Amino acid sequence: MWKRALVGAVGALRRPYSSGGGGISSAVNSMLLRSLKDHYQEVAKMNMPPKVSPPSPFTIVKGALDSHGPVLKRSYGDEEVSIYVMRLLTPEDEDSAIDQLFIHVDVSKPQQNESLIFLCGLYEDALGIHSVSMRPKVQDSGYLLIPSQYTGPVFAELDEKMRDAFHSYIEERGVNESLFKFLQAWLYVKEHRNLMRWFKTMGLFIDGKKPATGA
Repeated sequence: MWKRALVGAVGALRRPYSSGGGGISSAVNSMLLRSLKDHYQEVAKMNMPPKVSPPSPFTIVKGALDSHGPVLKRSYGDEEVSIYVMRLLTPEDEDSAIDQLFIHVDVSKPQQNESLIFLCGLYEDALGIHSVSMRPKVQDSGYLLIPSQYTGPVFAELDEKMRDAFHSYIEERGVNESLFKFLQAWLYVKEHRNLMRWFKTMGLFIDGKKPATGA
């Protein structure tokens, strides 16, 4: 199953090795290069999840797979809504299946120096807000700037009516569990691509070769 195949491909390969003479470095390099090549070929044969389109009117940000920036964007009136995603890991994630996502929702307006930021947990059947704050606009880096001023109360400590209103606010902008299937599949593809690149660049380094531009 493709959810578990990616995990199996990254399992650590550990075999005892010993040598009493010279040429140890060359032998170790050869062994490592063979292992990297075998794993690269194994990962290259993996079937990716079925292609999933994002819910309208969100569109995929060009180049998102190779950056730390936003994955999805849409316009809502004069606002721009951007969504960043990463997997949400817990100690129970033994099989590393991507069943929980952590999303950063950035709502920005022209002429405003700050964005409204929602940090949320996204699941197949639910979305939960962890925090809401105002922060300086990010420049597609995917990383939140560390705030230098008060960012607001703990979300869970707000009264229920206000929490519900914030949920309605982002749901009106299309941020809900309908995004899960696309973002889950997108993360699998991104992790597959990163893993392929890791095996390749690691092998080139061990072999003393320079990676091609853009590799």
